Amino acid sequence: MGMMPAKKEDTSPETPPQPPPAFEEALKRLETLVAEMEAGSLSLDQMIAHFEEGSNLVDICGKRLNEVERRIEKLVKKDGEITTEPFQTDES
Repeated sequence: MGMMPAKKEDTSPETPPQPPPAFEEALKRLETLVAEMEAGSLSLDQMIAHFEEGSNLVDICGKRLNEVERRIEKLVKKDGEITTEPFQTDES
């Protein structure tokens, strides 16, 4: 019987997951993707890749905005004292 060649193990180091981009970076990249898509010069594969990346960026931006909204407090004067309370939107 013939010997099978030994499987070469992948010894390349795994790249650690990248942290999500900052809100401003994600928004700027999203604007760039939209502009490139609107220009109409991308191939179908490029359009799909841009759409997928854009969808991920929208999720990142939305989550960040929700986090910030939860952290915002407003100053309220009650009984002569200034206190803080959570900021309420029409949606909450």
